[in-house]
Amino acid sequence: MPFYKQSEMEETTLPEQPMGIFKGLPGDLMKVGFVTYPQGKLSRPHFHPNEEQFIYIIEGRQYMILGEDEGIIGPGDLIHIPRNTVHGGIIIDEKTVMFAAKSPVGDGNLAQDHNDAENADEITEKLKSKFEELS
Repeated sequence: MPFYKQSEMEETTLPEQPMGIFKGLPGDLMKVGFVTYPQGKLSRPHFHPNEEQFIYIIEGRQYMILGEDEGIIGPGDLIHIPRNTVHGGIIIDEKTVMFAAKSPVGDGNLAQDHNDAENADEITEKLKSKFEELS
């Protein structure tokens, strides 16, 4: 039975989300990983047509837009992102660390099914405005 230590996992960056640091692992049916974003950086609004996702916030806070819902999420919060749901966020604190689980595994890349939202620029501006308001 394999055991993994977060501190020993390989760090990577992904072209789809170059502002974050990723430490991911593929399983047989799902992929998981730790994602870290620094303050003021955002996850460009996107959706996953073929993947369902859960995010658990370990450290820090971010303002998140998820479909029609939005608000501040922080340590201890668990977020479910259904397939085809537009989502994105901007980091409020010095950094935010989250644990992500996605299914299906695909090729194991955490950003494999990443598709920009049609209105990504509009949502990005809203996220930046919220960051200014909350900072």
